[in-house]
Amino acid sequence: MDLELKDRVYIVTGGTRGLGRAAARELVADGARVVVSGRSEKSVAAAEEELGGPGRAVGVAADNADTGTPDRLIAAARDAFKRLDGVFISVGGPPAGTSDTIDDDQWRAAFESVFLGAVRLSRAVAAELGEGGVIGFVLSSSVYEPVPGLAISNALRPGLAGYAKNLSNELGPRGIRVVGLVPAHIETDRVRELDARTGDADAARERATAGVPLRRYGTPDEFGRSAAFLLSPAASYLTGVMLSIDGGVRRGF
Repeated sequence: MDLELKDRVYIVTGGTRGLGRAAARELVADGARVVVSGRSEKSVAAAEEELGGPGRAVGVAADNADTGTPDRLIAAARDAFKRLDGVFISVGGPPAGTSDTIDDDQWRAAFESVFLGAVRLSRAVAAELGEGGVIGFVLSSSVYEPVPGLAISNALRPGLAGYAKNLSNELGPRGIRVVGLVPAHIETDRVRELDARTGDADAARERATAGVPLRRYGTPDEFGRSAAFLLSPAASYLTGVMLSIDGGVRRGF
């Protein structure tokens, strides 16, 4: 299937590792060009090289919490590729912890990065996009059900999903789509770290996979292919959707 991604240009935040990197890799594999961001110069340089270097990918060291990040990423796309077709907003998971262990500074930092940073970037990109543009958000299964030990994610991700749904209604008349991806149990460093926090990573994984109808964790490549499709013109009549990529964990319709 031709996703019609050839020469389209996307900003991918958090594109140096995990789900963001998987999405960037699949976009480039299908012919798109990407601007990938991460917090360190070293990580963005490595990602840029892996994705094919200048002409295919540009790395920018940037923090989503920084108010200047949207302008820098948009400028990078315009300078390198002379166009912008969409953005895929991925942010590393906020600190784990329960509501009685997380302090105000951690809440503020997570809000700035996970929520407000995503809102700010989507707003700036929306102003640049024309008909056929797309804005994608990486969310979490905590959108639907709290995940034990992840109080910050449980509070912020559902709010971001609500914002994304609202944005899809506002931008729809301009022909701009907004989509959300809702992963659970994807084999990333973040998931491995959370499993290890239990004190017995193997046992945690066994318990988790027992609740997955497909009886395994998903791979980053599987997530990336789903992201590439949703961001592509092949999904041109899909907007406002929250796609669960979870091996069937979510039982409801």
